[in-house]
Amino acid sequence: MSGLGVPFDDPELEARVTAGVEAVEARLLEATRAPEPFIAEAAAHLLHAGGKRFRPLVAMLAADFGDPTREGVVPSAVVVELTHLATLYHDDVMDEADKRRGAPSANARWDNSLAILVGDFLFAQVSELVSHLGPDMVRIQAQTFSRLVRGQIRETLGPVDGEPALEHYLSVVADKTGSLIAAAARFGAKMAQAPVEVELALTEFGERIGAAFQLADDIIDIVSETDESGKTPGTDLREGVPTLPTLIVLRDAAPDDQRLCDLLSGPITDDAEVAEALAALRVHPAMDEARALVQAEADAARALLSQLPDTPARSALADVCDVVVTRLG
Repeated sequence: MSGLGVPFDDPELEARVTAGVEAVEARLLEATRAPEPFIAEAAAHLLHAGGKRFRPLVAMLAADFGDPTREGVVPSAVVVELTHLATLYHDDVMDEADKRRGAPSANARWDNSLAILVGDFLFAQVSELVSHLGPDMVRIQAQTFSRLVRGQIRETLGPVDGEPALEHYLSVVADKTGSLIAAAARFGAKMAQAPVEVELALTEFGERIGAAFQLADDIIDIVSETDESGKTPGTDLREGVPTLPTLIVLRDAAPDDQRLCDLLSGPITDDAEVAEALAALRVHPAMDEARALVQAEADAARALLSQLPDTPARSALADVCDVVVTRLG
């Protein structure tokens, strides 16, 4: 098992991907620098808090279907990860979160206005970086960013016109998470000049595994006893954020679920009630359905790999599908 969380059977591939992700990390640090000390500190705040770097991993594996040494591969992965980082600043303001990856969120450490402005600064850095990658990349980044924002708006507004809450949530996950991981795969393949049909298959793979990745985090937030998901277990319950398991409970609520549904009706501020909700959810049949849905998304992503050349990178992407599911315990 590599430090990236994926088992690599091919040492040469592991070395290439690891070097690529490390290069992305170095470029991320460069992108958060600014002449003003405060901006530099605040922009690097969440970067220093860590993260899975799942998007750069996907980009580097996708690039291996072309020439991963081409100049634009690493900057394109930086664009995607920096976009993700910028959204975290805005998300924490929207969610009124006080923690991110175990550290104080930017809005908690400073305030909402500054957190929003720092996110804007990072988006500006993204724009400058992607401008050097050519008009196609600018267009794809703009389309991806549009999906991210539309997903956030729809999440904020909630379901409309009788739209089922679970279907609404899954479409939001596709826009907010799937789209950016799809972009990571597409950017890596395109910058490495992989064949067009490979680029398209990898893009769809990224969309599906991205959704599985987020939905798995929903489950981990409930079942984990530690900070495996990068946040304290039960954080979504405390913030009143709908997730895959809770939406299944509310959709299929039986009379015996009334107390749990009452708890899930809004943010839970009492520690004892958070513990009560977690205990009830962990033994609820909804968890099995949630796990099955994550497995189905991962299986759909794996099926797309049959369209790719049989290489060590394809095997590694299949392992990514396994890792996403095995994170559920």
